[in-house]
Amino acid sequence: MKDLKKIYKEIVLDHFPEEIKIVFGDQVLVYRKRIWDVEGEKRGLRYGENPHQEAALYELVNGNLVLGDCRFVGAKEGLVSALKEADFLQFGKHPSMINMTDLDRALQILRYLMAKPAVVIIKHNNPCGVAYGNSLAEAFERAYFADRIAAFGGCVALNQTVDKETAEMISQYYVEVVAAPDYAEGVVDILKKRRNLRIIEIKKMDRLAEYAHKRWLDFKALMDGGLILQQSPYTKIKDKTEFVPAEATYKGETYRIKRLPTEKELNDLLFGWYVEQGVTSNSVLFVKDEATVAIGTGEQDRVGVVEIAIFKAYTKYADALCFKKYGVPYKILEMEIVQGNRPKEQKEEIDALTKEAKGGLKGAVMVSDAFFPFRDGVDVAIKEGITAIAQPGGSIRDFESILACNEAKPPVAMVFTGERAFRH
Repeated sequence: MKDLKKIYKEIVLDHFPEEIKIVFGDQVLVYRKRIWDVEGEKRGLRYGENPHQEAALYELVNGNLVLGDCRFVGAKEGLVSALKEADFLQFGKHPSMINMTDLDRALQILRYLMAKPAVVIIKHNNPCGVAYGNSLAEAFERAYFADRIAAFGGCVALNQTVDKETAEMISQYYVEVVAAPDYAEGVVDILKKRRNLRIIEIKKMDRLAEYAHKRWLDFKALMDGGLILQQSPYTKIKDKTEFVPAEATYKGETYRIKRLPTEKELNDLLFGWYVEQGVTSNSVLFVKDEATVAIGTGEQDRVGVVEIAIFKAYTKYADALCFKKYGVPYKILEMEIVQGNRPKEQKEEIDALTKEAKGGLKGAVMVSDAFFPFRDGVDVAIKEGITAIAQPGGSIRDFESILACNEAKPPVAMVFTGERAFRH
């Protein structure tokens, strides 16, 4: 049998051209393939989504596309596609397609979160945990323990200079990529203890806020060779004052939300709405104190993704408690109890604390990337102790969701964003 471990170390030779030109009427865009020299091996991406797929990364090097009143991101504005050898403070090995797309997705979220120290951890193009902190170290700890299980082998993006305290924390765990605008003296040596870790410096990260409302050309390829082109997604919500109190009219009767969000809830809702810009749809997420509690992604029905996010909240909360208290994952604790190597009281204590806190959902807010077609998703979340909701609005049954919030004891606040945030 073929050495299965070896296939992940091989570099797939790609046959993509060095340069691509795309013509839009009388406008021409020129893209150049990104190649890196790693220990004498000159190659581009290691491989695509899987080791048997060829892939290439291209940087836009010439042309500034303008269609209608939209000016797309142009040449010399590159971030991930513009990375050169010098920007990899440690290569570890040639990056794969997923390493690059994970990093890109992290930047898409971070561009809205530049006001305070923030950390985004991405796995398979979806955030595991996202958090603000009073310091970068605090932001990393909160983001990491939001979903310690999924963060294994993920991409960590930090919006400020990485200090020694943060580096020491990161180096305790296995991650594939660390990216930041800068690293303090001695920090890279700490991170290099992980031999295969890709340590990346993106100098333009301190200007990410400038990319908050820039658009890029989004390509969707079809299996028949066809293409669908669209303007890239972004949110028009610039601050919490742009949320609208939920209101709906049904059969001539107007329904209004009874309670408005508090300032704390508004901050959490805005934070959550910005994180939603990088989550695969259908999705909902829970936020408390400007950190994600749980993120439900990629489901076909709204109530289903709420239930999955709740399940994840309980699971990740229990695991974080267990890891901090006993130094092992929750599943290992369970196994060792079955083997007779630990007392069952340890699990019972973790389970009781998790149940009491409702997986960290008590006092959290919920954010949905699209409207609730029925009130069931809202009802399920309210039972877990969430206090406020942000959603686009626009459902025929918006009035039912408003009634669900008004009937809650105490009443739950709800605001509309007036825009959808689908990502596929």
